[in-house]
Amino acid sequence: MIKLSFVIPVFRNEGSIFPTYEKIIRLTQKLELGYEFIFVNDGSDDNSITELHALHNQDDKVKVLSFSRNFGQVAAIIAGMKEVTGDAAISLSADLQEPIELIESMITKWKSGNEIVICHRIDREDSFIANNASAIFYKLIKISNPKMPKGGFDFLLIDKKALVSFNQIDERNRFFQGDILWLGFNTAFIPYNRLKRTIGKSQWTLSKKLKYFIDGLLNTSYIPIRLMSLIGIVISLLGFIYAFVIAYNRFVNNTPFNGWAPIMITILIIGGLIILMLGIIGEYVWRTYDETRKRPIYIIKDKLIKNEESN
Repeated sequence: MIKLSFVIPVFRNEGSIFPTYEKIIRLTQKLELGYEFIFVNDGSDDNSITELHALHNQDDKVKVLSFSRNFGQVAAIIAGMKEVTGDAAISLSADLQEPIELIESMITKWKSGNEIVICHRIDREDSFIANNASAIFYKLIKISNPKMPKGGFDFLLIDKKALVSFNQIDERNRFFQGDILWLGFNTAFIPYNRLKRTIGKSQWTLSKKLKYFIDGLLNTSYIPIRLMSLIGIVISLLGFIYAFVIAYNRFVNNTPFNGWAPIMITILIIGGLIILMLGIIGEYVWRTYDETRKRPIYIIKDKLIKNEESN
């Protein structure tokens, strides 16, 4: 019997944990699958941990990892993947926004020879602002990572062979989606419409989205550095052209150059670009320093696995 491991990060998902579990259980019974659940409590300060403990007591195939504080969704997924014992792992959220019924199609594509099956969002039942912000985000990410599907993804199946390689990646500022695509295994894509959240509210704040975008752009691409070089070349050429025009007017047309405004505008533009470039370089320097500190990307405070319980 095939055994699937369901890796589910949890952060303030009170009220949606049991419905998520029950939907998946019904599907595993229908398809006659073996299963295990790996819930990773990412420092929730609501009743999520109480619900997870109750679920563990109800079903000994439910594993619960609890972080010492909030380390983020990517850290939670990585921690859960390291506990997988199934033939394949499926990562999904606990907010009931992914259509659970797609798992059947994911399994079919996996059995046909794809080590990774990605369900990517083509539309979502969210607000106008959320939809457009997401579209812009992934269009920018796609510049540095052409394989990135429109709308991004975090609902996926990964075979245990590919998972071994994924778990060998040892970096601090991880871009989960980029790491999955970088592995290079046979990958299938399934488009879907993301459902509107009906329980609780999203914890995917603007600051988290911004950090994730920066991680995606800097961790998987040399475009920022190349872009700085290109901007430098363009500005230099414009400077030479501007100097030529001034010299030509002065010595050929005998037109004197008057006014400080053009000079000040040029200084402000160049000064702003220099500060921006220094900021980008600073990001790379900080990330290099951050890697050398060798701090873990998460800390597990409690772990409930079958009869192994730590409090």
